[in-house]
Amino acid sequence: MGFQCGIVGLPNVGKSTIFNAMTAAGVAAENYPFCTIEPNVGIVPLRDPRLDNIARIFKPKKVTPTVVEFVDIAGLVKGASQGEGLGNQFLGHIRNVNAVAHVVRCFEDPDVVHVHEVIDPRQDIEIINTELILADLDSVQKRLEKVDKMARVGDKEAKERLPLYERVHKALNEGHTVRSLDLSDEERGQLADCFLLTIKPTLYVANVSEEQLKSGHFPLQVIREMAQKEKVPVIVISGKIESEIALLEGKERQVFLEDLGLKESGLDQLGHAGYRLLNLITFFTAGEPEARAWTVTRGTKAPQAAGVIHSDFEKGFIKAEVYHYEDLMEFNDPHKAQAAGRLRLEGKDYVIQDGDIVYFRFNI
Repeated sequence: MGFQCGIVGLPNVGKSTIFNAMTAAGVAAENYPFCTIEPNVGIVPLRDPRLDNIARIFKPKKVTPTVVEFVDIAGLVKGASQGEGLGNQFLGHIRNVNAVAHVVRCFEDPDVVHVHEVIDPRQDIEIINTELILADLDSVQKRLEKVDKMARVGDKEAKERLPLYERVHKALNEGHTVRSLDLSDEERGQLADCFLLTIKPTLYVANVSEEQLKSGHFPLQVIREMAQKEKVPVIVISGKIESEIALLEGKERQVFLEDLGLKESGLDQLGHAGYRLLNLITFFTAGEPEARAWTVTRGTKAPQAAGVIHSDFEKGFIKAEVYHYEDLMEFNDPHKAQAAGRLRLEGKDYVIQDGDIVYFRFNI
């Protein structure tokens, strides 16, 4: 599994349309609020040209890309943090994903009603963020009261954590998301048991029409300004175009993208943006039976990377035979790369790099 990305937003912003296009899951995408009640889940491959090139050289029987799990979470509404709509249930679904793709409607369509009857990306973003902030504020308030009591009776750890909870509480109370704060990894770890929503790695997805995508005339700057304050990326997708792209493969697909002036589809953009958000990298294994892409967090050492393949590989790890994708491309042959001295034997302290091609030696 690569990572799980929750797709959120107001009702009728195009979440389910984008989800359908990406997963071909045939999920309902009707023109009324709360069409999606239980979250729909779809697992889709993340395209990586490097894996295609590796397969071209190794000619394996099977090629397995890394995957992205998309969760189509029902539309939030104003008051969700107080239980409006199906709010509390939906907020719980958001807590379970690794990252959040916040879909913001930019397209005009008289046949698809907007829940607030006007296309206003700034207002849409503020409504969702406010509900998530209010939910977090409630969680932090409860934790702050508990830690404050413990600090007053001399608990050392509580005294150390109290300033962090106070800082986060103040930021939330002023309408700021937790992700907008400059928090250290240690501070993030101390907040983990609060299960905060606005600390989740997030990106904004501007959902535009085909005409807007081609002309560039839509309120992208407004979204970018808001995203900059929160230190999150923005990508632009046309849900309707993604529906067409999903039906194409190979050269047909590439020609279609080029005609639109696109280098990659919205799915690829979202997947790659999600990888960057979560600090993930890809390494490969390759041979005659299978060429496969694997996902690990940046900084993962060789034994733990082996454990992603199978727990026995980590337990019995001996060495890792490693060369890089660029080495393979330079020589176009793994044996020539090895003869040129590019193959290395690495031990338990080796940190896996993005693009490494690895063969693990292990004892069972």
